[in-house]
Amino acid sequence: MEFCVCMMLAGVLVLPVLAFITSFMFRPGALLKAYNWYFRRRLGLLVRYSYSGSYRFCYSSRGTPGGATPSLLLLHGFSGTKDMWLPVIKHLPRNQHVVCVDMPGHEGTSRTGPEDYSIQGQVTRIHQFAQSIGLDKRPFHLVGTSMGGNVAGVYAATYPKFLSSVTLICPAGLVYPKDSEFVTRLKDMENNQKQDPIPLIPTNLHQLEDMIKLCIHKPWSFPRQMMQGFLDNRIPNNGFYREVFMELLGEKSRHLLQENLHLITSPLQVIWGKEDRVLDVSGADVLRGAVPGCKLELLDSCGHSVAMERPRKTAILIMDFLSAQAGNGDAAKKHS
Repeated sequence: MEFCVCMMLAGVLVLPVLAFITSFMFRPGALLKAYNWYFRRRLGLLVRYSYSGSYRFCYSSRGTPGGATPSLLLLHGFSGTKDMWLPVIKHLPRNQHVVCVDMPGHEGTSRTGPEDYSIQGQVTRIHQFAQSIGLDKRPFHLVGTSMGGNVAGVYAATYPKFLSSVTLICPAGLVYPKDSEFVTRLKDMENNQKQDPIPLIPTNLHQLEDMIKLCIHKPWSFPRQMMQGFLDNRIPNNGFYREVFMELLGEKSRHLLQENLHLITSPLQVIWGKEDRVLDVSGADVLRGAVPGCKLELLDSCGHSVAMERPRKTAILIMDFLSAQAGNGDAAKKHS
């Protein structure tokens, strides 16, 4: 009898291990999705959906608005998802209201057409999203990185009364005094009419490794199966990514943040990795020169993927900025 019980217990323990090994070997992409699910759950984030007409937004959130600091709305970059912010949220105060949304066409948010993938189209959709969940009821803090930084900056210029402040992390959409490695490669492709793959849209493991080297200053050593899982999850979306990328390179979107800098009146924080090879750090000086009072934070030994490379530092910088803005507001009230 005891032997049978021991065998049953052993079976219960072995099955999850076998399931893990099988997933890791044959379905690594599913395993990565399961990990994100676990990470969200551990952080207390719930995945939700909201609608603007027939358009669906997918987002994750934690907490409720109305606390000591404004709500945070986080916008991810090109080909990313709301889950890219998980490492940063890990270091945010547990009572901070935070919302991460899948950008138009990405992950669980509706995939429509080019009109929604341009920067202005994304700005419109993000405003619809804010309204759909009631985030527009009180001023909130907007954070955007890369493509999401372009959207966040233009949003700040378009809808200033809805924001308390804004953080741009290595934003796209500027005229950079110095070309990055990525931009140099794009210009070479355009000038020589090469049909090379777009560096940010990998189709095999070699190209994925190249993308990681572009985005991360000191790339981590990922297991091959994890790399394969990451690639497996991206490849079905590559057609969509190309459509979005071409829209972002178009005349209406490429320098839209630059064209709207003079309209940004919200307190602005800029965070940039000094070793960014996708969007050159010289863009930080452009922002500082164009927006009075801009708070600039340059990170040593950090590339383009700031939220992944320096998540703790990013969280601290954002919360310190929010605290400083609250302090400035209190001081203004005393003098009024």
